[in-house]
Amino acid sequence: MSVAWGVACTLKATTEQTQAFVAHHLGLGAAEIWLFFDDPEDPAAEAVTGVPGVRVCRCDETHWKRMGGRNERHQGRQSRNMKYAYRRTRLPWLGHIDVDEYLLPHKPVGEVLAGYDPDQIMFRMAPWEALHDQGLPDDIFTARHFRAALRAKEQGDLRRLAFGPHAPAMAAGVLSHSVGKCFMRTGIEGLQPRLHGAFMNGDWLRGPPFHPDVALLHFHAEDPVRWFDRLDFRLSRGAYQNNEPLVGWLKQATEAERQAFYERVQSPGPEVCDQLRAAGVLIEADLGLRARVAEVFGT
Repeated sequence: MSVAWGVACTLKATTEQTQAFVAHHLGLGAAEIWLFFDDPEDPAAEAVTGVPGVRVCRCDETHWKRMGGRNERHQGRQSRNMKYAYRRTRLPWLGHIDVDEYLLPHKPVGEVLAGYDPDQIMFRMAPWEALHDQGLPDDIFTARHFRAALRAKEQGDLRRLAFGPHAPAMAAGVLSHSVGKCFMRTGIEGLQPRLHGAFMNGDWLRGPPFHPDVALLHFHAEDPVRWFDRLDFRLSRGAYQNNEPLVGWLKQATEAERQAFYERVQSPGPEVCDQLRAAGVLIEADLGLRARVAEVFGT
């Protein structure tokens, strides 16, 4: 038994990154992919327009007027777009993920959702952060190893192994979010979806534990050039702004110290990877994104 599902994403990415996101999730069986282009003139929108299952929404003045105005914060725009898609889809399940996040299911997503507890309206997926490996050939989003968030007190030894002297700055156990992402059952009265969860009748919906059958691979910092380019924004207004230990350390660090931090945290050697793998907090995956793009787009 299987059910139809889809994902919604607000994005500003290159054409090939957008195509990779579409090709991968169509390949997993997504019935709908809602793409909200933050820049309404983004050339990537044209590249995916007309692909079966892809719903292209250009976030222009008309779009935001319909939504009650454009939020200045990108997180607010993401939330509004997810709510827009949630109210309009006819699919039984809709998830919210970013353009650098990829589902990795252990069995077909539709089958997992079909067998899910009927009393649960939220399906949660744990994040696995992509690590840097300079020896890999370019695959648009390029990584082979993905590390779990290491935040629990009982994971102190693993935190020291993974982060070395930078463990105190990694209070969340991961550079980006540790709360994961969700699928929501649609048609639920009073449900207000957000980026990492939802409100139910005005109260935050805690939701169930992470489901073991679908992982969320997050290509947040696998590319050092892209990471350093975005770092100052992330420290002030983006993903790190509420992570005080990380912001405090990185803001006062020299460029050399930031480089050493990245290499220790995001580019561990094989011995460290072997130990993390043995502890069950490191997984491997080869998404073959360029091959998937070629299958769907012929490029």
